[in-house]
Amino acid sequence: MSAPIIAVLELSKTFLLNRQPLHALAGVSLDVYPHEFVSIVGRSGCGKSTLVNIIGGLVPPSGGEVLVQGRRVAEPPEAIGLVFQSPVLLPWRKVLDNVLLPVQILGLPRDAALRTARELLALTGLQGFENAYPHSLSGGMQQRVAICRALVFDPPILIMDEPFGALDAMTREEMGAELLRIWQERRKTVLFVTHSISEAVFLSDRVVVMTPRPGRIAEVIPIALPRPRDHRVRAHPRFAEYELRVRELIFEQPHA
Repeated sequence: MSAPIIAVLELSKTFLLNRQPLHALAGVSLDVYPHEFVSIVGRSGCGKSTLVNIIGGLVPPSGGEVLVQGRRVAEPPEAIGLVFQSPVLLPWRKVLDNVLLPVQILGLPRDAALRTARELLALTGLQGFENAYPHSLSGGMQQRVAICRALVFDPPILIMDEPFGALDAMTREEMGAELLRIWQERRKTVLFVTHSISEAVFLSDRVVVMTPRPGRIAEVIPIALPRPRDHRVRAHPRFAEYELRVRELIFEQPHA
């Protein structure tokens, strides 16, 4: 097996809340390998978002360390594209200009990035919307723009924190299938936070189940379902078995 592209080593995080320590993470270790799709699930408040924010260089750890491509993370690595629950599009910029924002910030050549941006918009079904403003797009379309923006500078890693959490159930399922299609074509490494057990099983090579606060890893479950996947994989006999195992791990844990 190749070396991990992300290595989380005995990670801990403590916040101060009303001058009292709040232990969010304790002793978290995890390896993620190139081209894997790994989902993180657990109860609300278990530290899922804190974990990926530390990996993405947005929050410093209290203990332990994170290595991305063998380098210690002390600031946001250029190897990582980030997608959050809210698309966070700039309302005064058109779709194409929103996608190109990281290129402008990183000072990358615009001509090559422009071709990539148009290819990504076509890949996600947004061809023809390049000059639209965010307010004219549906929630699912806005999140597609956010995914294009995260991919436009071609990072090897995509971190997604509840990216479909604000969408209705049908759009969420459609976006999951769309994400798998993009992942299969672009072969990124994806670290995906979700509250949906079914979504995690559908998307992932492995599902990481976290305990209530302070967040630890209860178990990492390999998902041996055939790829490529579409909605029909939900009828696979093992799909329900994986869902049940994840639920058991989450709900057998006491609340924090």
